[in-house]
Amino acid sequence: MDSYINVPVAPAAKDARRTESIKLYGPDAFEGMRRAGALTAACLDGVADLIRHGIPLSDINAYVLDFAVSHDAIPATLGYKGYKYACCTSVNHVVCHGFPNEKKLRDGDIVNVDVTLIFDGWYGDSSRMYAVGKPKRAAERLIQITHEAMMRGIEAVRPGARLGDIGHAIQSYAQSERCSVVRDFCGHGIGQVFHDSPNILNFGRAGKGLELREGMIFTVEPMINLGRGEVKMLADDWTAVTRDKSLSAQFEHSVGVTADGFEIFTNSKKGPSCTRC
Repeated sequence: MDSYINVPVAPAAKDARRTESIKLYGPDAFEGMRRAGALTAACLDGVADLIRHGIPLSDINAYVLDFAVSHDAIPATLGYKGYKYACCTSVNHVVCHGFPNEKKLRDGDIVNVDVTLIFDGWYGDSSRMYAVGKPKRAAERLIQITHEAMMRGIEAVRPGARLGDIGHAIQSYAQSERCSVVRDFCGHGIGQVFHDSPNILNFGRAGKGLELREGMIFTVEPMINLGRGEVKMLADDWTAVTRDKSLSAQFEHSVGVTADGFEIFTNSKKGPSCTRC
């Protein structure tokens, strides 16, 4: 933390405002989320230019930090519950919350970079997969499946649908491709709080769960493994890895429920998330 002493730190007390009530937002909030989401998407676009053999993960962290400061934003993870970095970088069998430390990327690696930027009080939360050099076909396939699973989950979002419809869409597709869904982590409500209600599970039964209503804002963020779905935590109490050391991938978008469907706040016309633009 000492090296970031002059950098604004996310207000930890914000997350204490989470309640079990579901917030419904209006047009002004959607506009705030568009601005925050676009900034986060632009940051992840820039990360793509860094991904290459030999780059230390700390360079990605430095880039995200500099990007946030230069755009009057705050990295939400920096200082969050003691977390010391401006982003998360999860390589190969790391499922989520990997530290952007001095570990170097190697040809064939796949890495998820998870960024949340606070801009004008609104949280733009998104993550994206990147391949280093030419990964094996199995790794490429996992990335494609995970992105498609996220999009199928998002496409289930509309007023009157149920939370179980999102999870069912993700789970049924991933399993049809002989992959496993990680059940230990989920999406969440977002807006002016980092993690809010409701939880957005990546598995479930169609037609079950809370009814979606116009104005709800949350993340959809499936984590998909090539092997089994079980994970374990490392001694740092942050990093989650696959128990069987199989590859894992994740994509994440912040979305809002509109009158006739959904809006993706963190989409990018430069990244893989635009395949359905």
